[in-house]
Amino acid sequence: MSSLTFVSAALGQEHSRDTNSQEAKVVVDATGAVHLPPIVVPFSSFGSPEAKTDLIEWQKFIEIYTAQADSNDITKLRRMFAEYLQPAIRRTNTLYPVDSTPSIIGGVYTDVITPREGISPKSKNRVLINLHGGGFLFGARVVGAMESIPVSSLGKVKVVTIDYREGPEYKFPAASEDVVAVYRELLKSYKPKDIGIYGCSAGGLLTAEAVAWIQRAKLPAPGAIGIFCASAGGWSSGDSAYVAPLLTGLATSQTTFAPPHPEVSNSPYFADADLNDPMVSPIRSPSVLSKFPPTLIVTSTRDVALSSAVYTHTRLTELGVDAELHVWEAMRHGFFTVNPDLPESKEVWRVVTQFFDHHLGAN
Repeated sequence: MSSLTFVSAALGQEHSRDTNSQEAKVVVDATGAVHLPPIVVPFSSFGSPEAKTDLIEWQKFIEIYTAQADSNDITKLRRMFAEYLQPAIRRTNTLYPVDSTPSIIGGVYTDVITPREGISPKSKNRVLINLHGGGFLFGARVVGAMESIPVSSLGKVKVVTIDYREGPEYKFPAASEDVVAVYRELLKSYKPKDIGIYGCSAGGLLTAEAVAWIQRAKLPAPGAIGIFCASAGGWSSGDSAYVAPLLTGLATSQTTFAPPHPEVSNSPYFADADLNDPMVSPIRSPSVLSKFPPTLIVTSTRDVALSSAVYTHTRLTELGVDAELHVWEAMRHGFFTVNPDLPESKEVWRVVTQFFDHHLGAN
């Protein structure tokens, strides 16, 4: 209650209210659900001015996307996101000069990203695999570029971003099969300890799923992985599943209570999947999770995946896995994959490149 009282006091002059009315109270009911009165949450003082502007501008796109999402026209939604990100892709290419070459690896379409200044001697025997975000619905060759270009340029390393199969045309485990096919092919040229895998949102979950599939295929584990804006078991549970949408200006109609463990989303890609299968949710299996390589987890305080990301970090460290958790204040889901100019985005890519530089090739 003290924090709510503080916020009310701090906003007293800026946001008026009827002082004669009875102050609304926070109520915790018999189920443990917390009923909150209407409150005003200022933008965090720890966020950058650029991040504040980004949040405001993001609302304009979300309003358009939400209105059109009801059409269930996946082609239209993919085109809209691709068009929205084109200016950001051009800007990313300006900030981080790279070359991109289409390539079929293991029968799967990929884009191979290399730094224009050349691969560093330290990274000549290394490669990173990027698994793009997009809810297992879209993002190929667009979000993948946004996630790969900065890492390749800053890390002076080759990045292979995979155009894996998505829903609704395909269902689980199509994407996992594609990742393992590419990984198996790269093992012919790279040592497993020199290969890293990472992705954001759907790509973050797919990274965890890919590690589980690599185990099932009895292939050697990669040298390190990055699970960003996601977890080893989805992103739609915990406190942040309810709070984060509100803190980014989105209305939510959720009224059911979150399950005790993170779940995958209701993406059509998982329509026929068993959510308890460790190949879908590796976090369900301590045996699978304990064999994870060093793992970098990236999230933010207004990310719907915050709770599940933190939960994943807790489980990994309990099992003795070398895991790092980095949380950015005031930022929304996947902020660094869509706005390259944010100071926070540049911080994320610095952390990512340093993490893989430290872990790849380690004994």
